[in-house]
Amino acid sequence: MNDRRNFLFYGVILVSLGAGWGLTQPLTKVAVSTGYQPWGLIFWQMVIGALLMATVMKVQRRRFRRPPGAIWTWAAIACIGTLIPNTASYRAIAELPSGIISILLSLVPMIAFPIALGLGIERFRLPRLVGLSFGLVGVSFIVLPEASLPDPALWIWILVALIAPCCYAFEGNYVARWGTSGLDPIETLFGASLFGAVLIFPITMASGQYIPVLRPWGAADWALVASSVIHVLVYATYVWLVGRAGPVFAVQVSYFVTGWGVLWAVLLLNESYSGWIWAALALIFIGMFLVQPRTQDHIAKPDPIKDSDGETFGH
Repeated sequence: MNDRRNFLFYGVILVSLGAGWGLTQPLTKVAVSTGYQPWGLIFWQMVIGALLMATVMKVQRRRFRRPPGAIWTWAAIACIGTLIPNTASYRAIAELPSGIISILLSLVPMIAFPIALGLGIERFRLPRLVGLSFGLVGVSFIVLPEASLPDPALWIWILVALIAPCCYAFEGNYVARWGTSGLDPIETLFGASLFGAVLIFPITMASGQYIPVLRPWGAADWALVASSVIHVLVYATYVWLVGRAGPVFAVQVSYFVTGWGVLWAVLLLNESYSGWIWAALALIFIGMFLVQPRTQDHIAKPDPIKDSDGETFGH
């Protein structure tokens, strides 16, 4: 009876995590809809993340550790976990429907698999190769048919959007291969957010993309803050869930993130999709199922910046 109650309890949390992370994509769409540029949005996202993590550390009365190699961990995670992928995602989501971005981000575990093979982290498994093939066919259903996108000329932005899942796949494999220099998830996210904010601030100012805060706020400003806060809260809960229910259970959140991302886009942004997009979603879900780790597989220690699918999903 207790096992059943625990399963239901963790299941509700899993669905809630998917709803939270899925909501960040429509919120991002709102944030870029007023003309805000990627680096200005990323700077404030980094600042908000660092402030929230610093608050958590303060409440827990933890000191800020800087072990040897920490700076390289923060630099790698800041760059391949946020700066590069979010720059691409923010540009792509300004041109593409939010739901399509959510679908493409679910490709992370499929892209991570061949990278893990190359690094010697994973052993070859035929089902995962088949899953990768399903994912590739799913992407082709989005790009190739003329009826799939609102405008066939938008296919170039699909390539831009794919930069983000590629970065997250590299990020997860980086942590699995080289670790986080002994830092725990909170320390890792705080350091990476702080490092990223310092790194991108001069770029943001020089490019004229800085977003001033001392002025009346609109929907885009509140959407940015809400997205950043939701991410940090959901991320912290995900790490807790991995520790309580195990990584094989927690990694199933990827299905809910993608599903909720599409549903939120339909409900909040009134997006609609062709049959090709729904078919692509089905194929990618099958690919995710085949690529996801099983109980008997070796599961690396959870990545400090892993998000929606246990591989990584952006900050």
